[in-house]
Amino acid sequence: MMNDARRSYDEQAARWNGPAGHAWVDLQEVLNGMFRPIEELLVDAVAAEHAASVLDVGCGTGALTRAVARRAGHCVGVDISGPMIEAARALAEREGVPASFVKADAQEYAFEPAAFDAVVSRFGVMFFSDPVRAFANLRSTVRDGAGLRCVVWRGAEENPFMTTAERAAAPFLPELPVRRPDEPGQFAFADPERVHRVLAVSGWAGIDLQPVDVVCTLPEKDLVTYFSRLGPLGTVLPDADERTRADIVEAVRPAFEPFVQGAEVRYTAACWMVSARAAVSKLS
Repeated sequence: MMNDARRSYDEQAARWNGPAGHAWVDLQEVLNGMFRPIEELLVDAVAAEHAASVLDVGCGTGALTRAVARRAGHCVGVDISGPMIEAARALAEREGVPASFVKADAQEYAFEPAAFDAVVSRFGVMFFSDPVRAFANLRSTVRDGAGLRCVVWRGAEENPFMTTAERAAAPFLPELPVRRPDEPGQFAFADPERVHRVLAVSGWAGIDLQPVDVVCTLPEKDLVTYFSRLGPLGTVLPDADERTRADIVEAVRPAFEPFVQGAEVRYTAACWMVSARAAVSKLS
């Protein structure tokens, strides 16, 4: 079991410090624009907590971290990706926002105990090799009763946009990574019962999952770059020869046509808004 967890961690670290991390940095404006409605939901949820110090888990390039900091007063972002943390720090400094960043695995990092009033995450908590250990660690760094607010994806079947590229490319790329339920990845928290179990045994109470369906958009001009650099397709296309890449792009682009409306791509992100509170410590 430990070997499996270590292998999963190593895979995630290599991914997010390699091509995937650099792709997110390069496409951060597109991605932040696309996910801004979700960012706004989370910022409003944290504001309702009246939290003075917030931890943003899996912060990426820090868009949510900075947005929360503007409302809460201070927010710390943590992410395993060096390229994304570097970009996040530079943007926060440029904007003069009270946000700081830590390059670390939130599952293992020795956070200061009871240092935060709330934890927030936009699609950042589905990649832990041991989610129970991760959420127990997050519980240790918040005060009793602190709020947890995370947005995670529901199932792949409810998010066809997110699997369009790999389905269309499958005849060309039989070696594409297979998504497996409950493994670290985009849809790892699709099962609400699993989310309840993970949080309940790691020190969280008042657990609630509410479905949220959010319309997201991106410019059509960025669509090819988006699907060719991110997701499962982005893990294999860089190694393909130029002709193969061109053939795949030519085959995949029409598959997105149902989502294209003129100069804009529109789809519905089917997500869970996960809410919980840090259970009162027995030592309190």
